[in-house]
Amino acid sequence: MKKFLAVIALFISISTLAQQGSSSPYSFYGIGSLKFKGTVENQSMGGISVFNDSIHVNLRNPAGYAGQNLKSFNDEGRPIKYTVGGSQSQINLKGVSASESSSTSSLDYLAIAIPLGKFGAGFGLLPYSSVGYKLQSFSSEETLEYKYRGEGGINKVFLGLGYQLSNNIRIGVDASYNFGNITNTNIAFGYNEQGEFLQYHTREVNRSDLGGISYNFGIIYTKLLKSNLQFTASGSYAPSTNLKSKNQRNFSTVVVNLDTEQEVALNTIDVDLSEIGLETTDLKIPSKTSIGFGFGTPRKWFAGVDYTFLKASQFSNRLIVVDNSTYEDASTISVGGFYIPEFDSFNKYWKRIVYRTGIRFENTGLKVNNQVIKEFGISFGVGLPVGRIFSNANIGLELGKRGTTNANLVEENFVNFQLSLSLNDRWFEKLRFN
Repeated sequence: MKKFLAVIALFISISTLAQQGSSSPYSFYGIGSLKFKGTVENQSMGGISVFNDSIHVNLRNPAGYAGQNLKSFNDEGRPIKYTVGGSQSQINLKGVSASESSSTSSLDYLAIAIPLGKFGAGFGLLPYSSVGYKLQSFSSEETLEYKYRGEGGINKVFLGLGYQLSNNIRIGVDASYNFGNITNTNIAFGYNEQGEFLQYHTREVNRSDLGGISYNFGIIYTKLLKSNLQFTASGSYAPSTNLKSKNQRNFSTVVVNLDTEQEVALNTIDVDLSEIGLETTDLKIPSKTSIGFGFGTPRKWFAGVDYTFLKASQFSNRLIVVDNSTYEDASTISVGGFYIPEFDSFNKYWKRIVYRTGIRFENTGLKVNNQVIKEFGISFGVGLPVGRIFSNANIGLELGKRGTTNANLVEENFVNFQLSLSLNDRWFEKLRFN
């Protein structure tokens, strides 16, 4: 119980830091970049979520909370699983005539999974989307016309429950409360007839405070085909949901120092959004379906493939409409797996290391200037044993590309470094006497 309370204290103390950072110009659109792609273990295998075992938390399929007792520990319950992960991203942005670089660091998730007999429960905190961009627009005479910036995003606190329906089938459901805020700022610059920079300019700020509940249903099927070959299939479905958005908008006259980017607002006018029906709006989050299957030898190797379909064409946001962008249905194909030389070799540490790799191809669903924004990533990772009961530290590396330089857009080349702890412990142990 002391460990449980310590984790709760940690959860509360760092929850304010859980907002996922972003420096992608494509987070300008909609509710930002969709961030969570699974734990570091998932991401190191190309993002596949079909694999599930008794010592790692599967945050993408709630059926993974359930399971059978461990024969290796006198038929006792599965261990308590704690997991926390973070990442550091380095992004190189390339346009038609210029290039920039940026980096972000963030806490990505924090969760606990607790066995309850045939049931299992999990709860935690993770990001859903993030907004973080700075953009500029120039006229045909190469004079600065607009500056755009945005920050914020959506997080979710979730509570899940899984059940072992039979020896081969597990089911589960997550309920999440989504919350957060997004602020978009636009500055329009003015010039006199001689083309000289004016002293005063106009700034528009839009802020949305978001909240709402969403659900995710999951199922996992496993079948031992031979003594050393196991088949696994999984599926999950998150129905579409509406988030309530409480909106604010104001206009200001500002003085801008272009060298320091400092802004001084001289006067501000708040817009009465209730007059135009935008004070409170519904922001539709699209439905998501994932299916996957794979083969492997337990505690030795696994190879699997996942397909995720996001009905992004359902997305809508009445507060901010961008003329040059639309949404179409999105999809992701992930292929990956792992290999363990010898999981129970306690005299040769390197043989117990988990080696992971994977690849993914993603159509984000965002279409800008008639160009579909796609993403590609190839990933590698290791799981380093630490402590007892197969706890491990996980290190992941992903190299990838997002976007294109066609139609005056931006291509992102990114390197994501990920680190997580997956810790296991037994709260209650059966005492046996001869």
